[in-house]
Amino acid sequence: MPKIFSKGIILLSLLTAFSAGCSKKEGNKVLIKTSEGDILIELFSDTPKHKANFLKLANDGYYEDILFHRVIQGFMIQAGDPDSRKAEEGKMLGEGDPGYTIDAEFRPNHIHQKGALAAARTSDEENPEKKSSGSQFYIVQGKKFTEEELDKVEIKANTTRKTNLYSAILQEKLNLLGDKYNQNNFQKVMQQVKDSVDNVLMPQEKCIIPKNNRKIYKEVGGVPHLDGNYTVFGQVLEGFDVIDKIAAKETDSNDRPKKDVKIITIKVL
Repeated sequence: MPKIFSKGIILLSLLTAFSAGCSKKEGNKVLIKTSEGDILIELFSDTPKHKANFLKLANDGYYEDILFHRVIQGFMIQAGDPDSRKAEEGKMLGEGDPGYTIDAEFRPNHIHQKGALAAARTSDEENPEKKSSGSQFYIVQGKKFTEEELDKVEIKANTTRKTNLYSAILQEKLNLLGDKYNQNNFQKVMQQVKDSVDNVLMPQEKCIIPKNNRKIYKEVGGVPHLDGNYTVFGQVLEGFDVIDKIAAKETDSNDRPKKDVKIITIKVL
């Protein structure tokens, strides 16, 4: 009898532990139920920090009753601000978060094609490491591009990179000059930095949209200039019509829909 009782206790303990472990789902897909319809999304396993965080928040009910507070037709729909829950009409939103950020997880195989799930973040000026918001995310709507338009995206990206790189290195060199700074030294340093950026650094840092990505942006659409700047950690499988429906909503001057679009719940599958 004692032997049987012990086995029963062990079995009960195992079942209890198993049930507790299963209470928090850790699937690869989530279903975002919104007031405009459902969006099914696959989460990427090679962005583990973002995936784990999103699953935790979904399981905890964090996103329930939160609004899509920023939507831009031809660009994206954004949600995840906890301050948007029961926010008064017309209130500017987008500053709320859970009090932490997530390290960037850029992956060249995950791009901002239509339906990409990506993490929002603050600007480069205050966030040079491009860390993600702990809760705010956006889903790409975007648009389809021509070859010529994609060429222009590349040119603009490279011009911006070159300017930023030049300014950063020049400032560093000038700081090192200190008391030795004069007009002659300044001109000399400027030329050295220019040569370094043009001939060495820029060829390594140059932005090139790969052929396969170009095909996707031409046939599916998206927002290519965001690649490498924001972490993409999932992709919509179903519900593209819901994205379009939300993106088409009439908005105020802050891009907030005049009629609230709400996340009812996010279910982990």
